[in-house]
Amino acid sequence: MSTSTPRTGLQLRSLVKPSGELELSLASVARPTPAADEVLVRIEATPINPSDIGLLFGAADMSTAKASGTPQSPVITATIPERLMKSMAGRLGQSMPVGNEGAGVVVEAGSSAAAQALLGKTVAVLGGEMYAQYRCIKAEQCLVLPAGTTPAEGASCFVNPLTALGMVETMRREGHTALVHTAAASNLGQMLNKICIKDGIALVNIVRKPEQEAVLKAIGATYVCNMTSPTFLEDLTQALVATGATIAFDATGGGKLAGQILGCMEAAANRTAKEYSRYGSTTFKQVYIYGGLDTGPTEFVRNFGMTWGMGGWLLFPFLQKIGPVAAQQLKDRVAAELKTTFASSYSKEISLLEALQLDAIAVYGQRATGTKYLINPSKG
Repeated sequence: MSTSTPRTGLQLRSLVKPSGELELSLASVARPTPAADEVLVRIEATPINPSDIGLLFGAADMSTAKASGTPQSPVITATIPERLMKSMAGRLGQSMPVGNEGAGVVVEAGSSAAAQALLGKTVAVLGGEMYAQYRCIKAEQCLVLPAGTTPAEGASCFVNPLTALGMVETMRREGHTALVHTAAASNLGQMLNKICIKDGIALVNIVRKPEQEAVLKAIGATYVCNMTSPTFLEDLTQALVATGATIAFDATGGGKLAGQILGCMEAAANRTAKEYSRYGSTTFKQVYIYGGLDTGPTEFVRNFGMTWGMGGWLLFPFLQKIGPVAAQQLKDRVAAELKTTFASSYSKEISLLEALQLDAIAVYGQRATGTKYLINPSKG
């Protein structure tokens, strides 16, 4: 059984050429026919997350971006610096679809009972290739949205909510009792605050601007440290003393911030230490880098003793590590609190065509707080 749908649909593609050029374009692709355990989803909302931008732009210098093609078939090209081409070796010459998550309506279903049960339902989907008008995917990868939920409300119910929940779960599993988060006024950061407030977990937020402090204070955040303040390091240390936070998740990646957090954790531990140790405090301190808002080198001065760790953290390996049962529990919580704890906001809704306009790229490409865009592939 199926509804009447076009035989083709548009899909946004990203191509890295061996010549050192990024090319973004729209491809007309045949509408897939679902297998027995699959459904065809008409995508009506899909967010532009920082992780999506990493695949979309690759290592290109987007200040060199140029537009060509036609209004109905735009093409964006940009130069990839020669020194960064080595990092693109694995995707040379491949026209890659983009978009980690999205939501829409199931318009066609395979013969299995699970697939047929989704026909006509509004679902959220995690599985890549979402910057497209249609996405064929296994029924088990769909999350049926609560009644009355729009695709726009459900479009971001995987990456940011599960990342925020994953941070809290990591904190618990590794024996910490409070945590630190950078770039904390983002959609993800606001969700993390709501989780921690509801669950009674102390959270230290690090931001860059006074207006970001105000955003977090308005939703009930207790500890907000502005890294541009001349008293930032002391403010952070005092917040760490008050909360006992010994694990941090850093979205910036490059620069000195990760090392400064470890240094302040060490200073906080030493303020309550009962005896001196020449090897530093025995309190284990951990910083996980999960983003790359600063693409420069990660710099740190080892002023935090010998009991520490710094590493990477990604959502999908984390979900695999905890297993399907625990992962489903997190997803169930997202579905139950989709319009409260995990509500997302967007500064603008754009079409696939508009996503390839230079003025739009200049805004959402900044990955700045308050500039999160939502693509509606069905728009226009």
